[in-house]
Amino acid sequence: MRVLITGANRGVGAALLSAYATRGDEALGTARGGGKLLPLEVTDPASHRALAERLGDAPLDALVCNAGVYPDKGQRLDDGYPAEMSAQAFAVNVTGVFLSVQAMLPALRRARSAKIAIISSQMASDTRAPGGSYVYRASKAAALNLGRNLATDLRREGIAVGIYHPGWVRTDMGGGSADITPDEAARGLVARIDALGPDTTGCFETWDGRAHPY
Repeated sequence: MRVLITGANRGVGAALLSAYATRGDEALGTARGGGKLLPLEVTDPASHRALAERLGDAPLDALVCNAGVYPDKGQRLDDGYPAEMSAQAFAVNVTGVFLSVQAMLPALRRARSAKIAIISSQMASDTRAPGGSYVYRASKAAALNLGRNLATDLRREGIAVGIYHPGWVRTDMGGGSADITPDEAARGLVARIDALGPDTTGCFETWDGRAHPY
């Protein structure tokens, strides 16, 4: 299995890269600065084109859109949430996902039963609305909507799309008091992606296999 994971330099992305590599898959990871990983700035169409050219004509079995930002922790409703914060979050969390899918579609089409996994969040759910984190919640809700619509359009090509809540994970984003480790999240997500197929395309699920309310 050949899998590409965006934002694989730390946290859940790095754990996913390790999990796939450990079981013997051809695991490819990207990072904004490159380094030991493939360079990709997810907000830049030219960067996506360069990555697609670098990967060549080999089929891609799975694309995991993991790169994301959470810029509005601690923002106050009265005087926070500057406009540029929303622009940044949507550029990475929504447009970045779309550009990743768009650039990798030719490689996904060359595979049999290709899969796209979008790492969203339970904070995307409009039935769970505890308030706050407006920018992050809105961007992840948009990513969920994007994934659902991609599932509709790509179903006839045999490409399945799943949207996933990775859990509350002990990362820089999730904080030290979160519930699970990146490795636990990655193991669960790999299992979810393995199970993804035509019958479950468009699903919104948790890392441990529970259907999540939209």
